[in-house]
Amino acid sequence: MKKYAIIVAGGIGSRMKVNMPKQFLLLKNKPILFYTLDTFLKSYTDLQIILVLPQDYIAAGQDIINEYFDSDRIKITVGGSTRFHSVQNGLQLIIEESIVFVHDGVRCLLSIDLIHRCYQSAVEYGSAIPVINSKDSVRLVHEKGNEALERDRVKLVQTPQTFQSKILLPAFAVDYHDQFTDEATVVEALGMKVHLIVGEEQNIKITQPIDLLLAEGIVNTASDK
Repeated sequence: MKKYAIIVAGGIGSRMKVNMPKQFLLLKNKPILFYTLDTFLKSYTDLQIILVLPQDYIAAGQDIINEYFDSDRIKITVGGSTRFHSVQNGLQLIIEESIVFVHDGVRCLLSIDLIHRCYQSAVEYGSAIPVINSKDSVRLVHEKGNEALERDRVKLVQTPQTFQSKILLPAFAVDYHDQFTDEATVVEALGMKVHLIVGEEQNIKITQPIDLLLAEGIVNTASDK
């Protein structure tokens, strides 16, 4: 089945406190975005990437593609005002039945194995949502105070969230709601259940300076093996 990866890199990275989107920051002398694109392109030879970028950084994204990759396998489109709208823009470029990965551009340390497992799950169950266990105690805050939750029943959600196109495209043909925090919540609003799979501890999302330091450590460890 045809494979598409929508790489969502439309944010501006305000929490990194730098003057450029975090996906363009350097990790071991290469842009963070390089690692994400490289892993997806290596995962399947027939996979096509749809890269969603801020309008002002399309040229910078094209420069990365021209320097490192086969431009025939990557298309660029403009991000929207929210993640929902960015993914919606990416989905407009998909016109055939396929498996669609939706991945955060700054989760640059995912493995090819995770991509393969997401694909296989989506083929079998219609979807694949990678999750990991919470290592910390968890509390739910509400109007009457707060209460402890069973940690074993709480899962931390990652990407790539992966779906059959016949599920994902209709789900995104709706108006935006604040409850749409990721693709799984959009699909669930259509009345569909999503299938969870085991994610990866190293599949961190780089949002703050300490995350970049952690990513550098992971890359250094991998290169030493």
